[in-house]
Amino acid sequence: MTRLKSASRRKDRPAGILREQDVDANPFRQFTAWFDAAVKRKIPTVEAMALATASLSAAPAVRMVLLKGTDARGFIFYTNFGSRKGKHLVENPQAALLFHWPQMERQIRIEGTIEKVSRGESARYFKSRPRKSQLGAWASRQSEILIDRSQLEAQFKQVEKQYRGQDVPLPEFWGGFRLLPRQFEFWQGRPNRLHDRIAYLREGKTWKIVRLSP
Repeated sequence: MTRLKSASRRKDRPAGILREQDVDANPFRQFTAWFDAAVKRKIPTVEAMALATASLSAAPAVRMVLLKGTDARGFIFYTNFGSRKGKHLVENPQAALLFHWPQMERQIRIEGTIEKVSRGESARYFKSRPRKSQLGAWASRQSEILIDRSQLEAQFKQVEKQYRGQDVPLPEFWGGFRLLPRQFEFWQGRPNRLHDRIAYLREGKTWKIVRLSP
């Protein structure tokens, strides 16, 4: 087996420090502070996050999706309800998110339960999407087997013709999910793999802040 070498820390990039006394008492505000810092750093696709789900039989799956909104309750993303992740989230409404910004040596892990967003909220977001993305949602039967690429392209042309000259409606099989956090972890890279890990654990209506060993 070939042993992979980890990337060395750049000498011109000092290690960050994450201390309990420095973080916000509210993990949502702490998330916003780190997210805004990543935006300011101009990290590409800063909203990209790994979404981990599991089937009823506990078979895991993970993929990259885009964060499309946050509110006082949780983190919102959109998908086809008939996709593999969509089926997992309905059958087993628990999931985990991971944001990784290597340029800042930071990760944020979020675990929690899942609920669907309202139909009205999904409709408002769907309307804001580019028209061809709206058509793509109708054309793709996400996660189903295709004979070849031409089948997908033919389906797109069909819905493009169907909705020509009119607004594209929100599909019944498409919409948003919201992850309601029960745990956050903020990870800051440090030398010698002695990383800082600060976790927020939900206790009723409050959050307990703890440090985890790396």
